[in-house]
Amino acid sequence: MNFEFATAGRIVFGPGSLQKEIAGFSAFGRNPLVVTGKTPDRFRPFFDRLRDTGSTVTLFPVSGEPTTTEVSDGVHLARQSGCDLVIGIGGGSVIDAGKAIAALIRNPGELMDYLEVIGKGLPLQQPPVDYIAVPTTAGTGAEVTRNAVLTSVSRGVKVSLRSLLMLPRLAVVDPELTLSLPPDVTAATGLDALTQLIEAFVSKKATPVTDAVCREGLIHAARSLYTAYRDGQNLAARTDMSLAALFSGLALANGGLGAVHGIAAPLGGLLSIPHGLVCGQLLLPVIRANVRQLESLSGQEETLLRFEETARLLTGDPGATIADGMAWLSDLIRRLHLPPLADFGLKAADFPRIAEAAARAGSMKGNPVPLSREALVRILEETP
Repeated sequence: MNFEFATAGRIVFGPGSLQKEIAGFSAFGRNPLVVTGKTPDRFRPFFDRLRDTGSTVTLFPVSGEPTTTEVSDGVHLARQSGCDLVIGIGGGSVIDAGKAIAALIRNPGELMDYLEVIGKGLPLQQPPVDYIAVPTTAGTGAEVTRNAVLTSVSRGVKVSLRSLLMLPRLAVVDPELTLSLPPDVTAATGLDALTQLIEAFVSKKATPVTDAVCREGLIHAARSLYTAYRDGQNLAARTDMSLAALFSGLALANGGLGAVHGIAAPLGGLLSIPHGLVCGQLLLPVIRANVRQLESLSGQEETLLRFEETARLLTGDPGATIADGMAWLSDLIRRLHLPPLADFGLKAADFPRIAEAAARAGSMKGNPVPLSREALVRILEETP
């Protein structure tokens, strides 16, 4: 049995952990570029604490899911300001933007030299500047992954900048930072984490280590996602979801994903839809498609048992079947009141184009069974 497991250099988890760790940030660099979301003022106490440690803070807000243009602008600002450290504080998009900027500050050339699919895909020549990731949502687990997902507006696609060198030096996961998340963001980000845990658990690339974190993560997500959605100030539920998101990042970075994310990438590049919402609406149709395909093949009993175990972990019922698990997921998604993807402009005419791109997506390599383009179109037809 051969596998590897790589993650952030150090992970600090728990309520109040950010306040305890800020004093040590200056050891990584005294001139940080701090990447935030579009409303950086809400982190003013954090900036003040950084300045109190003797750091010179340069701010770089990103407006949403990071574009290639924004990342290039951030790299230019960081070089111009002499930044020797990057800190990302925000949701998964912010964390990814910071990761990409940190990777490119010391590397020659342009972003397109290193991007997958639409760029040259060259390896980084120099290590990134140190990067500290501080997530404020509980979804992507980007604080412990080795890639940054970026949108090319001109090409209408999402692509990755990827390198083992891009793993953050420090990840500080403080569930208190998620207490202010509104219900719709809680639902979308939580479903992203849940999807990642399920996909990594049934992935062809799963390892004993990713299995362990998926099992634990699924238990925490199953018992607390709806509670966090209904009662955002419930710190116990928020802590569970932060842990589930962290574990989903550990799992996907080392065990791969599947068709949900394979479809979500081109769909998200085509239309402006929150990634977690896409994952939540695709999850059940993809599970149904995978199970249908597995049941039609011989020698797939072990993989089907993985889906059964997923059902038991979600429902807490040791006798749960795959159908029970899907019913549980259907009920959860109904209670989270997700809007249909058609509300964001998805049309049946888009399905063949999305399916064609999804078939080539890197995430599909982890899917437990090959899915034809016809099967991918059928998934989209079954998606709310």
